Amino acid sequence: MEEGIAAYRVDGDNLRHGLCRDLGFSEGDRAINIARAGYASCLLADAGVVVLASLVSPFRRDRDQVRALHASQGIPFVEVHVAVPLEVAEQRDPKGLYRKARAGEIPNFTGIHQAYEEPIAPELVLETATMSIAQCVEQVRALVRTMS
Repeated sequence: MEEGIAAYRVDGDNLRHGLCRDLGFSEGDRAINIARAGYASCLLADAGVVVLASLVSPFRRDRDQVRALHASQGIPFVEVHVAVPLEVAEQRDPKGLYRKARAGEIPNFTGIHQAYEEPIAPELVLETATMSIAQCVEQVRALVRTMS
């Protein structure tokens, strides 16, 4: 970050090319994927890095387990809900994944075949249908500044 804070983005797609390449998209595999991402994030945070984990995490219990893992290590955890209506997500769809899911080419797709459980009390909600990318970035940066 420009403020001199060490930061790293743990990206779900990148994890699935390496650390999580053995996992599919079943509910059980998603839970393992989120647990691995959470553990990797704890390791980085323990080294003093601000971690921005961007992954599809459809189930509250998995997010709650990652929160508990962080708490057990004395590491802050902040849940940011990137809120977007399904219609808007489908319109954006840069990879064509929603189209493929609707055509039956991708099973267990969040929002189509699998439910997404919205967070109950996230620390930050980014309403991406009404906010610009710049506004979202500034809100995240402001949140990070309060934690430093």
